[in-house]
Amino acid sequence: MASAHSPLGPVVLATGGTGGHVFPAEALAGELEARGVPFALVTDSRGKQWQGALSRRPIHYIRSASPSGPLHRRILGLLALGLGLFDAWRVLGRVGPAAVVGFGGYASVPTMIAARLRRVPSMLHEQNAVLGKANRMVQGAAAYVGTSFMPTRFVGADDRRARFVGNPVREPVQKLRSSPYRPPGADRVIDMLVFAGSQGAASFSTVVPLAILSLPAPLRARLRLVQQCRPEDIERVRAVYAQAGIVAELAPFFADLPQRLAAAHLVLARSGASTVAELATIGRPSILVPYPYAADDHQTANARAYAATGACIVVPHQSFTAATLAGHLQSLFEMPQQLATMAEAAHASARPDAAARLADLVVGLIAAPALSVSGAAA
Repeated sequence: MASAHSPLGPVVLATGGTGGHVFPAEALAGELEARGVPFALVTDSRGKQWQGALSRRPIHYIRSASPSGPLHRRILGLLALGLGLFDAWRVLGRVGPAAVVGFGGYASVPTMIAARLRRVPSMLHEQNAVLGKANRMVQGAAAYVGTSFMPTRFVGADDRRARFVGNPVREPVQKLRSSPYRPPGADRVIDMLVFAGSQGAASFSTVVPLAILSLPAPLRARLRLVQQCRPEDIERVRAVYAQAGIVAELAPFFADLPQRLAAAHLVLARSGASTVAELATIGRPSILVPYPYAADDHQTANARAYAATGACIVVPHQSFTAATLAGHLQSLFEMPQQLATMAEAAHASARPDAAARLADLVVGLIAAPALSVSGAAA
C-alpha cells in the first residue's frame, strides 16, 4: 500500500554522504539504538565509508547529485534526483518506516520527498547556522526543524516547528567531554592542532608556517605542532618546519582527531558545523577561519554565532595572513589565562544532550504522526 507505514517500523535517517551530515545521523543512531528504536540509513554511495552505529543496521543507497553549476550539470543533477526519488520510493515501501529524519545534503532530498508522498511523518535536522539548500527544498512537510544554532537563518523566529537541540557529535567526541583543559604553563610545551578539511586547505599550508616562523624564538621553541596538510603540500611544509627546528607532525588525515583535539592547547580550523560542535563538546579554544566558498557563507555564520560565546577568535579568509595569525598566536600564547577562559566558554556553549533531544523529537513524532500529515505544512 502506498501510504502504509507501521508505527513499529524503523526510523529512516536520510542524509548526504559527507561527514557534516553523517556525524549527527550517527549520533542519533546511537541514541535510538540505546532506546531500542530500530533505524535504517538512506544515503548515496559516499555513505559506504561510514562506520559506528550506522553500519550495524541496514543501509540503502540511492542515486543523487547536486543540481547546481553550469546548465548541463543542473540538468544532470535534477535527473539524478528524479532517479533517486524512484529509489527512495521503493526503499520506503519495503521498510515501512515509522518516521523519516532528514539531515540535509542533496542525497536526503529524494527520501524526504518520498516520505511526503507516502505520508510518512518526517522532520529535519540542520547542523549549520543557515538552513541548507537541500533542507530548504523539503522543509514544508517537516513536522519539526531541529536546529544547532539560535537563531538559524531561513528558520523563522515564529516558526512553531523549530526546536533548538544542538548538533549531536560522534561517540568518540562525546567520551572526551570531561577531559580537563590545562593551559600551557610558563616555559612549557604548547600543543597546537591545525586542520582544515579537504577544501581550501592550501592557504593553511602557506600561511601557518610563515606565521609560526615569525613568532619570537622563545615561543617557537615551545611549540609542538600537529597539522593536517594536503598530500601535495606535506613535503614542502615539512621542510620549512624542519629547517626552523619546529617539532611538527604532518598528515593528510588523522583518524584519531577527537584525541588530537583533546590534547591541544589551541586549535586552528575551519568553522564547519561538526568542527564547532566538537570544539565545544571537548572545550578547546580556537581560531576559526571560515571557508569563504561554503554555500550561503554558512561557515561565517557558524563562526560568528560561536564567537558570541567567547569561545573562539574569528579570522575572515580575506584577512588570513601570516602577520594577522602570528599576532593572534603570540597574544594567546603569552596570556594562557585567556586560553583557559576561551576553553571554559567553549565547554559551556556545548549541547551534550543534543542526540537525546533529537531522539525525543523523533519519539514524539512517532507517537503523534498527524503532526507531519496535517500540521507541518500549515
